[in-house]
Amino acid sequence: MATLFNKEPVEAEFEPISAEAAAVGLGGEAEPQREESSAIDDGEVGHETARALALTDVIAPRSKPGEALIRLAYRMGVPGHALAAPFRRPTATRVLATVMSPVTGDRTAGIALRAGHFLVHGAKTPIGQLDFDSNARHNPGLERVVHSFSWLTDLAASAPRADCIAIAERITGLWLDANPSPAKGPAWDVENTGLRLMAWLVHAPLVLAGQDGALKPRLLAALAETANWLDRKTVRNGAGLGQVAGWAAVTAAGLLLPKGKPRRLYGEAALIKSLGDLVAEDGGSLARCPAAQMTAIRVLTDLIACYEAVGREAPEAIWVMRELLVPPLLALRHGDGALGSWQGQGAIPADEVASLIAATGIRTRALNEPQHWGYQRLRGKKTVVQFDAGPPPRARHTRCGCASTLAFEMSDGTSRLIVNCGGAALAGGQVPARIGQGLRATAAHSTLVLDDANSTAVLLHGKLGKGAETVEVERRVIEQKGREATRVEASHDGYAARFGLTHRRMLTLRADGTELSGEDILLPVSRKGKRGKVGFAIRFHLGRGVEAHLSEDGRGASLLTADGKLWQFRLRSDPAGKDDVKLSAEDSLWVDGEGRPHATEQLVIEGLTSRGGGQFSWLLKKMG
Repeated sequence: MATLFNKEPVEAEFEPISAEAAAVGLGGEAEPQREESSAIDDGEVGHETARALALTDVIAPRSKPGEALIRLAYRMGVPGHALAAPFRRPTATRVLATVMSPVTGDRTAGIALRAGHFLVHGAKTPIGQLDFDSNARHNPGLERVVHSFSWLTDLAASAPRADCIAIAERITGLWLDANPSPAKGPAWDVENTGLRLMAWLVHAPLVLAGQDGALKPRLLAALAETANWLDRKTVRNGAGLGQVAGWAAVTAAGLLLPKGKPRRLYGEAALIKSLGDLVAEDGGSLARCPAAQMTAIRVLTDLIACYEAVGREAPEAIWVMRELLVPPLLALRHGDGALGSWQGQGAIPADEVASLIAATGIRTRALNEPQHWGYQRLRGKKTVVQFDAGPPPRARHTRCGCASTLAFEMSDGTSRLIVNCGGAALAGGQVPARIGQGLRATAAHSTLVLDDANSTAVLLHGKLGKGAETVEVERRVIEQKGREATRVEASHDGYAARFGLTHRRMLTLRADGTELSGEDILLPVSRKGKRGKVGFAIRFHLGRGVEAHLSEDGRGASLLTADGKLWQFRLRSDPAGKDDVKLSAEDSLWVDGEGRPHATEQLVIEGLTSRGGGQFSWLLKKMG
């Protein structure tokens, strides 16, 4: 089946509703409590769903007339307490219930906090030497952890609550001293602010139940002020995941702060709409980023825990959205359980992924044939191939955008054979900041590069420019040498404007997982084509611990994994009879999920090709 993708993927569409409901759209009766079960490991998790999920499941139900009016009035600026309890004085701010979220953090990072320093992407920063001011410059990873208060989840995972309160109060006090009121800078980015408010509410016992009598009233005032700020700013300043985090926090505040029904109704409707803007019909985030996918799942899981804390059933739309988000994430798991390196991320560790899936209680399968998520998954027994067959994310969703179109990764069991370098989003920790930009380049991915140019322009601050706009994909099952195989064929136009060529890549994996054949074809955009030649390189970045030994004829290499698996790589003969390409081995690097860079190797097929087109075939075959 052939599919056409472009940079304007279809987002969630909502059924037209009345003007009053359009301000909000969500009400509805409580749904029956659902039964959950734990996840199973591997890319495929025990299948439980009885039907396919679709975004039609999350169309906001019709609101009761009274709720629609309350929501509209709150949106227009009528105070929540005046709507929830007219003629009564405002109630003092307090947290109404204790939230028991199943989401767990990084225990190692939590232990580091108790020892006196932040541990982010493998780099330590002493708490006492950190400037918490919003305008202070830190690497993006540390900045996010500090201002989103995600460290509270790590701290809670490290020890019993009583042992964590003192350090939680210390850091919270330092942050409030540096940020006494809303301002500009990373601390008041909508995403960080939403995540921070959610963390304060979910982990209130850590920061509100201690011995520091002066901290509690300050933090309660900050809770109320932050919720009011998000009410106003999320709709105007948020985008993508930032809006989801902001509206989820507004909804949580409506659940857990006094007289919060108007805020809850307002937040629920806006949250459903923002999820529809972020998530495509196949459940993939339009950021096309595994870390963003995980953050969205984590936020919704925390929010559902907030509903449970006050004895209220979350809207069915939120449950369904979370279920939609899981299969695309599972599609990026390799045989070792960790994720592939896509859109600037390292290989997010298996235990972190498994812990999050277990927290959701969702049992489902990996998404093999995506629509807008773009990552095709091929599997033959223990061999897994991930293929980026989608266009780069649009500007409003881009986080740490990479020019990775038509790159692939491959693993055999727990061994990664072909990878992307990854880690651009982790630069500034153990990955030097100066190479972060280079890790976003096409050459840092296992794909074809023309004239050392990126298939999509890589801009500063994680943004992407012009390049690959349209990607055509076709997936089918074929018979190869008498055996069944899965073939995915995709092409992009990232080099069309500059070189007059379209890159088409064909990957075919045998059902037994012992052979992956590939073909990279350059096709002229016009019939005439351009004159002359252009340099090209097809890069295959090798996994950590893979040893490469070139063959004597210079057209092949043996690849030995750390656990003793042997694969043979061969460059097939040029059908045109030309022999002006060569295979070489070069240095490379790979960034793991902890942000640590590792020296590796890469195989490179390079040479000159006619601007009238070219064809290059290769084979990876398991020998033992």
